[in-house]
Amino acid sequence: MGVPISQMWTVASYVLKQKLRGRKRYPLVLMLEPLFRCNLACAGCGKIQYPAHVLKKELTPEQCFNAVAECGAPMVSIPGGEPLLHPQIKEIVEGLVQRKKYIYLCTNAVLLKDKIDMFTPSKYLTFSVHMDGLKEHHDFSVAREGTFDKAIAGIREAVKRGFRVTTNTTLFDGADAQSVRDFFDEMMEVGVEGMMLSPGYSYDKAPDQSHFLGRARTRKLFTKILSNRKKSWRFNQSVLFLEFLMGKRQYKCTPWGMPTYNMFGWQKPCYLLQDGYFDTFKELLEETEWANYGTESGNPKCANCMVHSGYEASAVDDTFGSIKGLYSTVRSMLAWRHPNQAALEALSEHDSPSRAELVQLSVSAKTQSREQSTV
Repeated sequence: MGVPISQMWTVASYVLKQKLRGRKRYPLVLMLEPLFRCNLACAGCGKIQYPAHVLKKELTPEQCFNAVAECGAPMVSIPGGEPLLHPQIKEIVEGLVQRKKYIYLCTNAVLLKDKIDMFTPSKYLTFSVHMDGLKEHHDFSVAREGTFDKAIAGIREAVKRGFRVTTNTTLFDGADAQSVRDFFDEMMEVGVEGMMLSPGYSYDKAPDQSHFLGRARTRKLFTKILSNRKKSWRFNQSVLFLEFLMGKRQYKCTPWGMPTYNMFGWQKPCYLLQDGYFDTFKELLEETEWANYGTESGNPKCANCMVHSGYEASAVDDTFGSIKGLYSTVRSMLAWRHPNQAALEALSEHDSPSRAELVQLSVSAKTQSREQSTV
């Protein structure tokens, strides 16, 4: 099981309380971005392309705590940028642990081994390490050789010290399903608690716009990856969301389920789109025209999105929204293998995208230069 019982119980009781109160829109995970700057420059990232004066800024611990209190979600994800670059990340994490929030500190783990002494193991703290595949693919994805090895070293050290560690993998068009499955085997061998998956989203600011997945290709890829599962694999995600990625379930986007707070305020409408900001979480919920977003809205920015920040909360709501949803979840947990002969045979069909340009960006706060190298 990829999610501890105590965390599952906290989430379940929270969702049931929202249901009893009649709340149709409620947050499940706060996406708390304390900074945008990073020590890598991934071609698919939409967070590090801000001007230098923005990259120098960061939220204070007090701003973080106020956002957490205002939102009220039981879980807090801390992405970025690279959170370990924040000079007060220790205080932020300690404050959230004291508030008994389940924290996913998202990191590329380049600095994890060096900074791990700042933290204390807790059931409330998980290092969610960005790993986009096996060594060659991961280093290509983040545009820097040696990053995979540093991340693995950081993961092993954290696991050895008793920290909760998960991986967070974003898949793009051209990903090789068999390679991803081999990556799962390696992550289980390293000792991570569970793995999280999501298709990539085409951020407007991302340098590489040519390798984002459409919905049909997403379903095809994830069916190959997630069918015929191995017993050793553990996922730190809703089983219904994984079935959604495989095309076995249909959900509507619930962007309010994972609201985003950063130095600009409460981001409208979600973690992926930037259509404006509100000063308060209440304003975000009440003043956003939610009908203008999601695949059913006809908004072209939402047409191909199947990302966890829009749909995993939908799956969790489905689980606890009815007896039928709970039954479906239990059944899916028991029928975890998903045998599929066609998917098994398709693993030998390697997707071979055309040669692409890997965009390498410098991430200095003073200069933002770009150089390209054909890979």
